[in-house]
Amino acid sequence: MPTESPFLLIGPFRQLLSLADLPDRGPISDGALRPLPEGGLLLRGEQIYRAGPFGELMKEARALAASVVELTDDFVALPGWVDAHTHLCFAGSRARDYALRNAGQTYLEIAQAGGGIWDSVQQTRQATQQELVELTIQRANRHLRNGVTTIEVKSGYGLSVAEELKQLRAIKAAGQQVAADLIGTCLAAHTLPRDYSGTPEAYLAEMAELLLPVLREEGLAHRVDAFLEQGAFSAEQIAPYFAEAHRLGFQLTVHADQFHPFGSRAAVAFGALSADHLEASGPAEIQMLARSSVVPVALPGASLGLGCAFAPARRLLDAGASLAIASDWNPGSAPMGDLLAQAAILGTFEKLTAAEVLAGITYRAAGALGCADRGRLQPGLLADFLLFPGRSYQEILYQQGQLKPAQVWKRGKCVHSSTRPA
Repeated sequence: MPTESPFLLIGPFRQLLSLADLPDRGPISDGALRPLPEGGLLLRGEQIYRAGPFGELMKEARALAASVVELTDDFVALPGWVDAHTHLCFAGSRARDYALRNAGQTYLEIAQAGGGIWDSVQQTRQATQQELVELTIQRANRHLRNGVTTIEVKSGYGLSVAEELKQLRAIKAAGQQVAADLIGTCLAAHTLPRDYSGTPEAYLAEMAELLLPVLREEGLAHRVDAFLEQGAFSAEQIAPYFAEAHRLGFQLTVHADQFHPFGSRAAVAFGALSADHLEASGPAEIQMLARSSVVPVALPGASLGLGCAFAPARRLLDAGASLAIASDWNPGSAPMGDLLAQAAILGTFEKLTAAEVLAGITYRAAGALGCADRGRLQPGLLADFLLFPGRSYQEILYQQGQLKPAQVWKRGKCVHSSTRPA
């Protein structure tokens, strides 16, 4: 019997934004986007085989005996969104924290009174692993419907060896049941748990000795994160923990400069992939990040949730840094969890071009995760892409998250559609 061709052609799109030729660092003008009219994508299994004019690809498709999805409605095609920083594996709510902040209390005051991270730790510990799996699946699927095809997911609401393992096992199990790629990150160094009687150094040593080897053995995470901030951990305290994580082969990332500007310096010193938050970064931190290979990650959802300044995205780009934009979806400071809306709002306040915003939630975000196989629509990369209704990409950010993708394609398959392909 004849075998089915692995090739699939889809198009034509009114505009195809491949983002293939955009720079990895620094500012980007909208003129660099160069949307291709009447473009198409020729897929081979999970990867992009060709991107180009639909008419030319149709000739190649016939020679390859490819299946064809020929579109008659107006669509704009772009790479799938990449959310490089979330905490969406959690149980419970922190609506009380939100009300207290709006009534004038600070993030640190609420945490000291028993709210904040510790509140989420207690609620998450009370949940079973299966309950966490189901909650993570629900949130990941909502993200997927909104166009997020790769989702980083942190632990950090367990804060003991057993509870961190429960969270990371739940993340792994959820990842096997959703179409989006879930990338687990160990955030055992989120804060010192209140029920731990030892020092921060002893807690981190315990996590390094008893938790990290199990993560590697079970394949639960290849990334390790830490919150470097007053009330959490210092750079000096985290150094031995990060050294052991690096020795074991983990990638590093840092919650940096959220309230005080010292975490980004540690991120550069430790060779982290990314430094996330950066709301408190000043001129010295901006220049230091721009001279390094660390990807700055802005988290506008946290600024909206806390009512504080945004990360200095414009100044970071103008200094020559890369810039990723992530949702920070979490139960406390960033409960909205809408990556596109947050990125559009950040663009408005920081005066980012559409090209800079789109780069920040696609290939530059993939760079913050060390994922070189996605984020652009070019041969050899994953066929993760979105089809938005309309004739112009400018409508996507203009509508600030209210325009949703009509189709979401993940690894060459349509995994969500409000208009099924023919």
